[in-house]
Amino acid sequence: MGLGDIISQQLVEKRGLRGHQSCRTLIMVSLGCGFVGPAVGGWYRVLDRLIPGTSKVDALKKMLLDQGCFAPCFLGSFLSLVGALNGLSAQDNWAKLWRDYPDALITNYYLWPAVQLANFYLVPLHYRLAVVQCVAVVWNSYLSWKAHRL
Repeated sequence: MGLGDIISQQLVEKRGLRGHQSCRTLIMVSLGCGFVGPAVGGWYRVLDRLIPGTSKVDALKKMLLDQGCFAPCFLGSFLSLVGALNGLSAQDNWAKLWRDYPDALITNYYLWPAVQLANFYLVPLHYRLAVVQCVAVVWNSYLSWKAHRL
């Protein structure tokens, strides 16, 4: 999460070292450790209990459940948490969520279904979070930019 935010600030937003918002990066690191990692890791364990197996059909079922149920809820929660941690009022946070959520969810669907299908079919459970986090560096850069855009 922190690396994604640094990439967002430096390569996407072109803030430079003097314009880098360290507090923002710290918030993203905290969210990664306190929310994203535990939520995603726990979800993978639940998903593996709900749909045991690693066949192509099992992987497809897991991906559909992941992208149809978990991803929309997770993304909304994440964007709301970032807004709250950045001091937005409830009304401003809701307006920002209403504005940014649909685009973020559509963008999610361009990347994650294929990644998750491969992840659920090819990767053992105890490595899934690590694989996702490698891909997530790019995704987290996008999320950081989207979440901090006013």
